[in-house]
Amino acid sequence: MLHITRRVMLVAAAALAGNAFGLSQANAQANYPGQTISMICAFPAGSGADVIVRYFAEKIARLSGATIIVENKPGAGGNIAAEYVARARPDGYTIFFHTGSAVAGNMHMFRKPPIDVVKDLQVAATINKQPHMIAVPASSPVRNMRELTEYLKKEGSNASYAVNNTSGKVLAAIYKQEAGLETVEVAYKTSADSVNDMMSGAMAFAAQDPVFSLAQLREGRYRLLAVSSGKRIPGAPDVPTMTEEGYPMDQVGWFAMMVPSATPKEIVGRINGWTKEVLGQDEVRKFVTDQGGDVFVSTPEEGQEYLKKEVAAWADYVKIANIPQQ
Repeated sequence: MLHITRRVMLVAAAALAGNAFGLSQANAQANYPGQTISMICAFPAGSGADVIVRYFAEKIARLSGATIIVENKPGAGGNIAAEYVARARPDGYTIFFHTGSAVAGNMHMFRKPPIDVVKDLQVAATINKQPHMIAVPASSPVRNMRELTEYLKKEGSNASYAVNNTSGKVLAAIYKQEAGLETVEVAYKTSADSVNDMMSGAMAFAAQDPVFSLAQLREGRYRLLAVSSGKRIPGAPDVPTMTEEGYPMDQVGWFAMMVPSATPKEIVGRINGWTKEVLGQDEVRKFVTDQGGDVFVSTPEEGQEYLKKEVAAWADYVKIANIPQQ
């Protein structure tokens, strides 16, 4: 007579549960995307980042057949959105669409970052590389970086400038340090929030993202003096680099889609495949160029390695710029 102990029954039940869990995971991956995907944007609606996120959300939704919504979770330099995604279920339905450079920079800009970005986030796909820009109002008599520096030295701490994100903050801080300026930083929630102060002359210049800066250039509101990249960009070939203007640097931001680190590789790979296919479309490549960027395609593994290198590089950027931690 077969004698089945309670221990044997418990072991068998656990095995069955484990198999069921494994099957449910496999089914979830096979059926992905079976529900609405949330793309998390760390800036408010209408910002330069929001423009890019919504554009790609629409393109990927059309390609994949998924329903994708964009959720704006601004605040704390992007840390609120980053932590929200890192703590989300690792199932591919919560995607952080943000600049990897800012995510890396926040590891050094804050005394106690809420997450370890390399351990808690996985780069699923990269989108582009883009510099930030130094801009002045179109009505300003300043025509180039030399004239801007002369004006700011004359004004000292009576002059102010606008920033609204990590990359712009570092660009302006490095410029100030290299030029020996006392110009006062004024931080805004978005680039758009600074427009009135820029147009009135209250801000001598702004260090802002190319999406917003180029839009203002096309509207005749801004004059662009320099870009932070090591080479000129296709979207604004007449604008010199900071290096050309006497302030050596090669600082570029890069947009990426990131998911919780435990997200299955199969789902990460699917997100990467969608993104690569979308970035291969002529219309999309033109959009990236028109927004001041260059297409940046990578595998998830390459993207994660790039993030690691950026975390190390931003330690130097923040140190060079002498930016106090928040």
